[in-house]
Amino acid sequence: MEEQWRGTLYPSRLPVFQRILPAAALADRVRWFWIPEWNLAPGRVSRQELLPFPALNLVVQPDGVTLSGPATRRSFRDLSGRGWAVGMLLRPAAVPVFVQEPGSLRDIEIPVEAPELLTAVSAAMADGTDSEATVHDEQLSKDQDDDGGASRRAAAVVVAARWLEARVPVPNADALLANRLEDLIQSDPALMRVDQAAEQLGVSVRTVQRLARRHVGLPPLAMIRRYRLQEAAERVRLHPSTPIADIAAELGYADQAHLAAAFREILGFTASSYRRSAGGS
Repeated sequence: MEEQWRGTLYPSRLPVFQRILPAAALADRVRWFWIPEWNLAPGRVSRQELLPFPALNLVVQPDGVTLSGPATRRSFRDLSGRGWAVGMLLRPAAVPVFVQEPGSLRDIEIPVEAPELLTAVSAAMADGTDSEATVHDEQLSKDQDDDGGASRRAAAVVVAARWLEARVPVPNADALLANRLEDLIQSDPALMRVDQAAEQLGVSVRTVQRLARRHVGLPPLAMIRRYRLQEAAERVRLHPSTPIADIAAELGYADQAHLAAAFREILGFTASSYRRSAGGS
């Protein structure tokens, strides 16, 4: 998976972590399932810093189910003690089922009443006994986990996928167009303007704006800038010998100053300082 660490600013700080792809029949409603597990010594806190995807996440944890709205800036979560989460990175097509105005959830997380989902996922994470757990997975943590952990996570994905498939209907043409918009923005680093996206989709700029508002909750230009910045951060971290000016040019920024401004505005630090701090990640 090309973006296996994209959105994660400091991968070396991650606990055991997996992203698991859905079955093909559900790929139009969820991009992947993500599952961290941690068991930290008393008093220790692990801060996970993220540059989130321009999307919504449905998250199951032992104490409940939540829906995280689209983020407009860098976010973090402090982990302590022992725990787990089973998250679903929703495709745009699935979003209207959970919220009519996703923009109202920018940078916030709200509870979701889904007791059957919580019960099923919690049971799976406890024992992983579902023999029908057939998923496509990719180990993203450098830490190796035992077979029981893999089985537990696979079982959790199976029950979460069943719940999601039953809850979210097959997308209609408009919802699929929103998915196409997301795919286009994510896959084409040369795309920097909304009118370019509209032209490639064969629709008006107004339609692109409507799709983004209805299915993501961010303006389409914000989506474009987020994907470009995610890729820029990844390249800055993974290729320490590549000049930052070259990275800016490769990703369609007008110049290095524009990339620097994006780092400061969204991440709160410079590209060069991030390169230094993420050198071991």
